[in-house]
Amino acid sequence: MALTFTDANFEADVLKSAAPVLVDFWAEWCGPCRMLGPTIEELAKEYAGKVKVGKVNVDDNPGIAAKYGIRSIPTVMIFKGGQVVEQLVGVQPKESLKKRIDAAVV
Repeated sequence: MALTFTDANFEADVLKSAAPVLVDFWAEWCGPCRMLGPTIEELAKEYAGKVKVGKVNVDDNPGIAAKYGIRSIPTVMIFKGGQVVEQLVGVQPKESLKKRIDAAVV
């Protein structure tokens, strides 16, 4: 199951993570975000133990969204060593996300 990242836990769970982290910036009212949701859940299961996979609700956590300049959702970011190494905007095919994750894991 995908983790939930918030303004309160983002630094500890994402920026200070030893493992790469995929973060899905989304909102409840966003249709494309709901389309991407099942893919994010599948990735969380497939990469369990290798990559943290989680979601940030931009309505509930405006601080993180503002810090990373999120203007369109869904936006998926991959963090490694506390830095953004990949950013994708819009619904992405699962295979595309897997390629990006695999590149970050190396």
